Amino acid sequence: MEADLERREGAEAPAHQTDENAGGALTQLRAWLAQKQLPPSTRLPPEREFCEMLGVSRGELRKALAFLERQGDLWRHVGKGTFIGARPVAELSSVASIAGQTNPAEVMRARLVIEPELAREAALNATADDIAEMLLSVDGARRAETWRQYENWDNRLHRAIAEAAHNALLLSVFDTLNAVRRAVVWGRLRDEAPRPPADHHSFAEHAAIVSAIEDRDLAGAAHRMRLHLENVQALLLVPARLKDDSGRSAPAASSRARV
Repeated sequence: MEADLERREGAEAPAHQTDENAGGALTQLRAWLAQKQLPPSTRLPPEREFCEMLGVSRGELRKALAFLERQGDLWRHVGKGTFIGARPVAELSSVASIAGQTNPAEVMRARLVIEPELAREAALNATADDIAEMLLSVDGARRAETWRQYENWDNRLHRAIAEAAHNALLLSVFDTLNAVRRAVVWGRLRDEAPRPPADHHSFAEHAAIVSAIEDRDLAGAAHRMRLHLENVQALLLVPARLKDDSGRSAPAASSRARV
């Protein structure tokens, strides 16, 4: 019986009553909201309770809510309720959320947009301490005895370059991108060797990037970073078969793959 009542309340009213019914409920709803002065993103009461508070039917309430939603005064999330204010932009602050919406190819394209420009800014703004940190990271990567150590030094170098740009906003963007990069499963296998080979492509590339930054060569630093990332991209995104960083073919990705 209650279900039948709810269906009748939620049904469309006759044409001559629609505007009148929605208008009355809308007036009640607006008066309630004006009295409460609720902050944005406040959840409104459940429909049944709200109908009793306003003295309107559920069908009338829904029409009024829909009208205010179209006006941008409310937003509704299915299964969660109705909230004050305009619908927020999808939250992308969560690394897990971003990682779930992207893929390795997108991450590499983002790196190619951002990191060469960070290297350019670093060539302009880096201090002696910044450059010393970069050189330490380059040397640490060469001396790494495991892939894990190498990756830690590699991350440290790229962040040192981002820090050397001395731009807080760009550094924040880099940190988000780097966190997403580490969260995405890239599919590179490390089974063939316990550590990077002595001729690992990144050693000379990293050194060339830092040298350009140290020489205050803005265009050169950006160019060297782009070349480095393009090489990384080529090795990571081979369509049919993967290659490790020494250029040797490796089997397709597995659950043991690492960034």
